[in-house]
Amino acid sequence: MFHKLRSLAMENFNQHFKGIFNAHGQVPTKGFVRTARFALGAVLVYQLGLFHRFENNLPLNVGLKPMLKAA
Repeated sequence: MFHKLRSLAMENFNQHFKGIFNAHGQVPTKGFVRTARFALGAVLVYQLGLFHRFENNLPLNVGLKPMLKAA
């Protein structure tokens, strides 16, 4: 039961994250280190965006994509 819930939550996050950062195809970098740096930077910006919205009592999933695009 827990594996199914975890899998569902991870897939939803994965699709949400890929949709925000247009990561369904190739990444705009070449090389392992640069690609890892791109992914880590995307996760950091995403977490900072969520934290900002949480601290300001804003809905977490409404308007997140335009905010991250502006960052």
